[in-house]
Amino acid sequence: MPGGAYSALTGMQARLQSLDRIAADLANINTAGYKTERTTRFVAERDFAAALDSAVDVTSGGTRTDLMPGSITNTGRSLDVAIEGQGFFAIQTGAGLRYTRSGNFTRRADGILATVQGDPVLDAQHKAIKLGTGVLAIEANGTITSDKSPIGRIPVWQIDEPDLIRESGSRFATPPGLKPKASDAVLVPNSLEQANVTTVDRMTMLTEASRSFEALQKGISVLMNDIDSRAITELGRK
Repeated sequence: MPGGAYSALTGMQARLQSLDRIAADLANINTAGYKTERTTRFVAERDFAAALDSAVDVTSGGTRTDLMPGSITNTGRSLDVAIEGQGFFAIQTGAGLRYTRSGNFTRRADGILATVQGDPVLDAQHKAIKLGTGVLAIEANGTITSDKSPIGRIPVWQIDEPDLIRESGSRFATPPGLKPKASDAVLVPNSLEQANVTTVDRMTMLTEASRSFEALQKGISVLMNDIDSRAITELGRK
């Protein structure tokens, strides 16, 4: 395959990856605490040799989780809480300890504070938080009260982006043995952090990526038609 056509083809593959990320963003517009991914502007040193060996390819430096905070919206719901600043809630899942910024919590039938998926929210000792039967409230420092009496506290943990292993748009794992430090972020009661993407922004990106893909596709078609035409002309002369 000619180098120009191959470069265009790998360019189309890169656009398809962008389209996949945009589709994931649009599907999670209403997911509390959702974090998008950004394409990095560099190729890591360990990957540079491979990129150089395929120099006609369109390459990128991969993706990184964008921890830019989303807007905080008041919901009026007592078990909704948003993190103002950097940090994550710790939760216990079937796969082990995980972290999230999605604060739309619920009270399970057994009285445990949990995510909407039913995963327990953990306190500073990594134990599940048992809720009372009274009127619940969450304060800015994470203290949970039942009928105004403290019954537990939700801590916020500081984790840097390189230590995050993305499992979904709002749930992350960390490398084995990592012990996050306590964050000084405060909580916003009765509120939720929205996704850090907007429909308008992603629709604009979708249009740009689609047009770029179509242009590359057209370029390959023109190039291949030109090659076919030349081949027919040369064969006709022989």
